[in-house]
Amino acid sequence: MQNGHDPYAALKYSGFRLFLLGKFLLTVALQIQAIVASWMIYKITKDPFALGLIGLTEAIPALSLALPGGFLADRYNRRKLMLASTFLMLVASAGLVVYAFEDSLQMETWPAYLVIFFIGLARGFYNPAQSSFWGQLLPKEKYINASVWNSSLWQVGAVSGPAIGGLCYAWLGPGVTSIIVCGLMIVVLVCYFFIKNRPMPAANREESIRESLSKGIKFFFGQQILLSAVSLDLFAVLFGGAVALLPAFADQVLHTGPEGLGFLRSAPAAGAVLMAAVMAYRPPSKGAGKLMLWCVGGFGLCMIGFALSQNYFLSLGLLFASGMFDNVSVVIRSTILQSYTPDEMRGRVSAVNSIFVGSSNEIGAFESGFAARFLGLVNSVVFGGCMTLAVVGITWKAAPKLRSLHL
Repeated sequence: MQNGHDPYAALKYSGFRLFLLGKFLLTVALQIQAIVASWMIYKITKDPFALGLIGLTEAIPALSLALPGGFLADRYNRRKLMLASTFLMLVASAGLVVYAFEDSLQMETWPAYLVIFFIGLARGFYNPAQSSFWGQLLPKEKYINASVWNSSLWQVGAVSGPAIGGLCYAWLGPGVTSIIVCGLMIVVLVCYFFIKNRPMPAANREESIRESLSKGIKFFFGQQILLSAVSLDLFAVLFGGAVALLPAFADQVLHTGPEGLGFLRSAPAAGAVLMAAVMAYRPPSKGAGKLMLWCVGGFGLCMIGFALSQNYFLSLGLLFASGMFDNVSVVIRSTILQSYTPDEMRGRVSAVNSIFVGSSNEIGAFESGFAARFLGLVNSVVFGGCMTLAVVGITWKAAPKLRSLHL
């Protein structure tokens, strides 16, 4: 341990433990569902652009409702908002069960896209609520440690979810796998239900919705460290991610099936878990800004290498390394978000962050599918990795406060 640092400090708070368990299980459920939906859609269409549309279908409602969701998270009980939005995800997932069992519908893709749309709708409320809620569960001096555990459990879910999803799809079929997703979401609801209510931070209830949202947006854009850290992650994920195209890479380049796809999707998160274990004992404090910039650059290089690889195990290794680099950035950004934002404004700032980063995976998925249609599968990912490196260079020059940041 570093200078008496306790790597398990945040886990001593029962509410935070229940929050982590619920978020972990929801992550697993959504990752399994992503494997089912993406493989079914690709199996029907054989079109990488159809995979990109999955991201756009989820991002449109999530982006549209993020700011209203942030406003609600600052005015109303965040725990209840998490419960309501998770229940909406459960209802949508139950629809996928029906679709997966109906062979007569297998030639149609719109029911799967409809489920994805409602998941995005629920995320518009869920993301600001959960992002602003966990800061209420423990004192501020535990935020770095809590950010590491928050990211770690999310990454463990992102590791296990695709692997479980790929194996269950291959062994049990899409219908039974979708039932498992619904079962996990029910357990998530139980976890959130047993978290004790926390008093809401003081808020100016005389402000109109427009005034309240405007105040949150102005605060976000007035903080150079916060804005530059979030923007860096936004463009890195927007251009550099290749997750949406993994079914196409698995089929056309690496010649593997749903089991191989599951492990490919798990590889970045597996690397992130390893890095999280390191950061639990050696938190990224001194030189955090420069470290974040270097790691985003490393992420971009890994994506270029993955695009050019034709060996399955080399591709796994590069995705694994990309997850290690990415998790450093995630933990630093999460700590900045909690530390630099007043409690009564966290919902709105988290909503803006959600618009920038939370939906960048989905918008990035559409960008990847669109680029693959015109540039080709491999060239589109190489282009994205090069754009990520360019963004790092621009941020290094344009954001000196981030470059000199110490947490």
